[in-house]
Amino acid sequence: MEVNLRFTLNGRMIHVMVPPHWTLLRVLRETLGLTGTKEGCGIGECGACTVLMNGKPVNACLILAPKAEGKSIETVEALASQDSLHPLQKSFIQHGAVQCGFCTPGILMSAKALLEDKPHPDKEEVKEAISGHLCRCTGYQQIIEAIQRVGEKVKR
Repeated sequence: MEVNLRFTLNGRMIHVMVPPHWTLLRVLRETLGLTGTKEGCGIGECGACTVLMNGKPVNACLILAPKAEGKSIETVEALASQDSLHPLQKSFIQHGAVQCGFCTPGILMSAKALLEDKPHPDKEEVKEAISGHLCRCTGYQQIIEAIQRVGEKVKR
C-alpha cells in the first residue's frame, strides 16, 4: 500500500507515491535523490537530517512522509544557485566551519531559519538555534562565528 503525497519541495510542486511508514528523510533521499540531507542517528538526536518545513527546522528522520502533505519543504540543495553559493555556505568555508561536512547541511538549514527570523542574532541565539546538532570535527566556535558573520553582513 502506498499513499499519494503532494508537497512543495525547494519551490517546486512534487507528487510521489510512497509507503505510509516511510519518513520524509527516506522520501527525500531514496525517491527524490536529494542526498544532501543526511541520516545520522535516525532518532532525532544529531540534527544531520534537518530540513525546513513551512520555514521551521525539523528532523526529517522523525517526520512520517504523510505529514509533509501540502507543506513546503526546503533542503540544503535549495541554498546555492547555479551561479553561486548561499552566503551561509560561503561563510562556513571562510571560517573553517566545514570539515567532514556530515553535519553541515542540517546546521545550514537551522541557521537559515534563524537568520530569516532574526537577521542579527547574538551568540546565545545562534547557540540555541544549533543546539540540536552534533558536530564531531570543528567544534562549534567556527560554526557560530560563520553564522553571526552572515547576520552582520545583512543590512540593518
